[in-house]
Amino acid sequence: MRRLILAALITLIAVPAFAAEPKTDDDKTLYSVGIVIARQLAVFNLSPQELDMVKQGIEDGVAGKTPAVNINSYQGKIQQMALARRDAQSQKLAVQAKDYLDKAVKEKGAVKTASGMVYIPVKEGGGAKPAATDKVKVHYRGTMVDGKEFDSSYAAGQPAEFELNKVIACWTEGLQLMKAGGKAKLVCPSEIAYGERGAGAIPPNATLVFEVELIDVLK
Repeated sequence: MRRLILAALITLIAVPAFAAEPKTDDDKTLYSVGIVIARQLAVFNLSPQELDMVKQGIEDGVAGKTPAVNINSYQGKIQQMALARRDAQSQKLAVQAKDYLDKAVKEKGAVKTASGMVYIPVKEGGGAKPAATDKVKVHYRGTMVDGKEFDSSYAAGQPAEFELNKVIACWTEGLQLMKAGGKAKLVCPSEIAYGERGAGAIPPNATLVFEVELIDVLK
């Protein structure tokens, strides 16, 4: 984690600020760099004032100014802050997750499985049901229980295709309850999502919510 965070900070300093709407392919590539870095830094859960301080560091670095602090002395503290804020966020998410799950099981048609997943049908499909070994084509949107989006094939502009036994357990289980052409909401406790380690912008012990449209079973 330390190498990832430090690499992200170094990249931020190396890339000039970009405020305009991305138009050219280079613009869009640089904008994507910013989004990737922001996701890597999500563990810090920066307040607006803290973000301003990060921006000041970037501006000083880009301008070649002498840093206001001894950077070598603070490398270890970067890691300490990241770990402390990750743990605090994990505890907050645990409380939010319980409340969300309690409400989710009361939604119309909701089914809570033995794994803890809550499956909520939105639209019944008329096609084939996938097996765990099948490849599927889907559109999806993934959010935290507070509604914050962390991934979306809709935003990417194209459906995703993957083998069902090579994704998180919640997806492997949930999509086998669907038929092609159907839509559903999957509420995934961390134990059948990314667990204690998290992944990218997803913090440890996070319960996740996916809106899934099963477009086709590719076999």
